[in-house]
Amino acid sequence: MKKTFILQQQEISFVKNTFTQNLIEQLGIIEVQGPILSEVGNGMQDNLSGIEKAVQVNVKCIPNAVYEVVHSLAKWKRHTLARFHFKEGEGLFVHMKALRPDEDSLDQTHSVYVDQWDWEKVIDRQMRNTEYLKDTVNKIVGAICRTLDCIKENYPAVTTKLSSNVSFVTTQELEDMYPEMSPKERENAYVKEHRTAFIMQIGDTLKSGIKHDGRAPDYDDWTLNGDIMFWHDTLGCAFEVSSMGIRVD
Repeated sequence: MKKTFILQQQEISFVKNTFTQNLIEQLGIIEVQGPILSEVGNGMQDNLSGIEKAVQVNVKCIPNAVYEVVHSLAKWKRHTLARFHFKEGEGLFVHMKALRPDEDSLDQTHSVYVDQWDWEKVIDRQMRNTEYLKDTVNKIVGAICRTLDCIKENYPAVTTKLSSNVSFVTTQELEDMYPEMSPKERENAYVKEHRTAFIMQIGDTLKSGIKHDGRAPDYDDWTLNGDIMFWHDTLGCAFEVSSMGIRVD
C-alpha cells in the first residue's frame, strides 16, 4: 500500500510540473507566490458569483482585523500586476489553494478544497476581443494536450484521449439548440458531441429569462468570458478545466 501511495504521489507531481511548464511556455507568464488570507474590506477577496460565504479567521496578533480564506486570487493578481508594473504581454500565475465551503454539491468535480492554477496577464485595450480570447483558449488547450502526450510517454498504461480541436459556442446558442434542456444538460449534450469546447458568454440573462450560470458581478466581463470543457468518458459528462475570460477594465 505504501509503495502504491508513493507512486501515485510521484505521478501527480509529474502531471502538475509538466502542465506548469507547458502553461509558462504557451502564455509567457511567470510563477509567483500568493496569499491564503485576505483582510476583510481591503478589496482583494474574490466575490465569485456574490453569494458564497468565505471562511473567516481571527489572527491573535492582529486583533483589530478579520481575515478570510481567499476564494480565488482574481483581484489580488490584478493588484500585483499593477503594483510591480507588469507591461503589456507580461503576466503571472499562482498555484493557488483555497476553501469554498458554500459549494452547492460535493461530488467528483466539486470539493471544499480548491487547488488550481490562477493566472492573469496584461493586455492592450485593442486585444479585448473575441479573437484574442479564442487564441488564448487554444493555447491553454494545447498546453493540456501536450501534458497528456508527456504523461503517455512516461506512463504507457494511460489511455485517456483528448481533442485539441476546440469548438466555440455561446450560452445563447446552446439554449437555441437545446431549449428543453437545463444549462448543465446542454453542456453535456454539446461537449459529448464535440469533445472539447469553450462555452462563451456566461453570467448574463438568456432569452428565456434564466442565466446559464453565475459569474462574478464586479470584474468578469460576461461578453468575453467562458469555460473550457472536455468530455470525460469515465464520469460521462462535460468536465470544466478552466473558467476564464478577458476582465473588465
